[in-house]
Amino acid sequence: MKFAVTGGAGFVGSNIVKLLVKENHDVLVIDNMHTGKKENLQEIFDKIEFCELDIRNILELENKIKDVDGIFHEAALTIVQESFLMEEEYYDVNVKGTENIFKIAKKYGIKVVFASSSSVYGNTEKIPIIENNERNPINPYGKTKLEDEFLAEKYSKKGVSIIGLRYFNIFGKGQTGSYAGVITKFVNQLKEKKSPIIFGDGSQIRDFIFVEDIAQSNLSAMLSKINFGFFNIGTGKTTTILQLAKFLIKLYNLEISPEFSDPLDGDVQKSQANIKKTQQLLNWTYKIDIEEGLEKMIKLKK
Repeated sequence: MKFAVTGGAGFVGSNIVKLLVKENHDVLVIDNMHTGKKENLQEIFDKIEFCELDIRNILELENKIKDVDGIFHEAALTIVQESFLMEEEYYDVNVKGTENIFKIAKKYGIKVVFASSSSVYGNTEKIPIIENNERNPINPYGKTKLEDEFLAEKYSKKGVSIIGLRYFNIFGKGQTGSYAGVITKFVNQLKEKKSPIIFGDGSQIRDFIFVEDIAQSNLSAMLSKINFGFFNIGTGKTTTILQLAKFLIKLYNLEISPEFSDPLDGDVQKSQANIKKTQQLLNWTYKIDIEEGLEKMIKLKK
């Protein structure tokens, strides 16, 4: 089959591309190179078609992707703190750009699997979070992802097959500060033998999911018979930020302690996925837990 991956040179997108190539699919990568890097695709670059293109350019986009069998839509601006400073830009890329994908999918009958986010839930008291939880994002980035879900609902009623995957905290090789940013920051600090700085008291709960598992969840969703729905993509297991800092300190074999600073604006306190619906309907579950994933990641980064 032939698939397009928007944002395919980015952290998550490039992992999806590598999996598709491994499974012998033809792959078209669409990326405007805002944060994407060709080196993320270096090992498979001769096996893919690459197009430097912005998803807001609907005419060129349509011309490139109209004949694919499915679209994995990963292109987005993703930094929560930055979204407060660039609300219009985030809306333009994440919402208008996503609607371009849905419009093309409707016109040509193409199935779409797109990156939503656990940030659509906002601060929820009850965890683990199930998919029919109230959606109440607390930052502009999360609001754009909720708008994408509203668009998905609208276009599904027009006959488009659309699945939204609500990613929890992604981490892995090649990640940037916009994904599970706390891990990137801690690793950078520890590489310089500095204490990891925790914003808040460290009691914040996260559900960390390895990027290779994210890629597999996308392929499972695309190949499933499901035509519409939103699905949590996490592990269902929790790690506090303080536990994370201590585990990384141990991995780096350092005799230091975390330092604490003021909490960040728009930071969610509790995040944990209930993945029963995903397991049952998409036939997917994670394979790599936080400890194994960090060990793999640290070996690669050292």
